[in-house]
Amino acid sequence: MDVWERSTADGGRISQYTDNGGTNQQWQLLPVGGVTPTTSPSATASPPSGTLRIRGGDVSSLKKNEDNGAVYYTSSGARADALQILRGSGMNWARLKVWVNPADGYNNKARVLEIARRVKAQGMGLMICFHYSDSWADPGKQIKPAAWRSYNFSRLRQAVYDHTYDVLNGLKSQGTTADMVQIGNEINPGMLHPDGSTSNWANLAELLKAGVSAAKAVDGSTRIMLHLAEGADNAAHRRWFDQAVSRGVPFDVIGLSHYTYWHGSVSALQSNMNDLASRYNKDIVVVETAYGFTLADKDGTGNIFEAVHVERAGYPATAQGQTDAFRAVARAVARVPNGRGLGYFYWEPAWTAVPGSGWDPTNPSLGNAWENQALFDFNSRPLPAMAVFGE
Repeated sequence: MDVWERSTADGGRISQYTDNGGTNQQWQLLPVGGVTPTTSPSATASPPSGTLRIRGGDVSSLKKNEDNGAVYYTSSGARADALQILRGSGMNWARLKVWVNPADGYNNKARVLEIARRVKAQGMGLMICFHYSDSWADPGKQIKPAAWRSYNFSRLRQAVYDHTYDVLNGLKSQGTTADMVQIGNEINPGMLHPDGSTSNWANLAELLKAGVSAAKAVDGSTRIMLHLAEGADNAAHRRWFDQAVSRGVPFDVIGLSHYTYWHGSVSALQSNMNDLASRYNKDIVVVETAYGFTLADKDGTGNIFEAVHVERAGYPATAQGQTDAFRAVARAVARVPNGRGLGYFYWEPAWTAVPGSGWDPTNPSLGNAWENQALFDFNSRPLPAMAVFGE
């Protein structure tokens, strides 16, 4: 069916890919909104030989890009939905981040539910990533939502539960249940500082458990991920997960960010993944990775990925270099013993340069600093690296 003939109940366009683990999954739009799968997405079903079960992308910024005028084209130059293009390349999961009360309204509950309908309409697996913040949460900052900053610890823990439950129950109610949930984003230093810092692991464990409990209360089959950055740092991961395990934090999947130009070699990533999978008896997903196809800057903001990063990573800033870097990470995940490497998510493959769709939700005049790592070129056509999803 032509993607342009399909729509959500609120008129939104349908996009994104399917083929969870290679199984052909069909979905039907309902006239009152939501979707009904004939088979449920699964990260545990056996994929075809040589194919990773999760071949995903984080598309959290897509709606904002579209609303600010982004258009996308197939390789032949036909205008099409970015998610359908990605799906056609072999991408079979989508990751969406959740902010509590963002300044620009994007990545809040309502927007996430809207995009989730498009994801599930294509039969894709859905990963939800809770930041527990009004903006970016990462190793450099884990800032409480403004509305939660005066809460004592007991109330903060309840807020984590309530927010997690509210978003996930909203997804389930519209027929788009999350298949995997991250409790926090790149939480190497903890989350919801200062209360949930790793300097107070007792508190951090309680906050994590609150999020896990809420997710499982909505749907007991939803898999739980704990996600750290620095994917090649085995010692840091062991220290962190030793604490989580010893304090009884329940989880199913270890998520890693690995940008080769920041976090080290793919061989070091491989060693870390192999050890973590064996040591903790958990599945592994590289939940963020990307690489640049050029050093050119389209939006004038300046790029995150620059010449120094090429020197560190060793792959050229070319379409082929991007392909090779992405493929190297994907193949490393596939080599984790005993099938413990579930897959990967390419971070923001569709975040092309569009005025008004920048990285700062409080300042629409800024660009995104990411367009040279997207999987669409500066003419909004697919780059060769997109084909890695289908390998």
